[in-house]
Amino acid sequence: MEQYLWEKLSPEQKKRQLYLEQKKTLETFLEHGAISQAQFDKSLGDLTEKMGMNGTEE
Repeated sequence: MEQYLWEKLSPEQKKRQLYLEQKKTLETFLEHGAISQAQFDKSLGDLTEKMGMNGTEE
């Protein structure tokens, strides 16, 4: 994301954007076989809980 766009986001929007980027990274790892489905599920669950993003899906 461009710096000037990032600066215009609210703290909640920044948090959501970071969450979505981390989720995408996990999905990429899963697609390339770097992690198993079980590892993906655990990591995404932990990420979702720690970031307070329960119910947040893209």
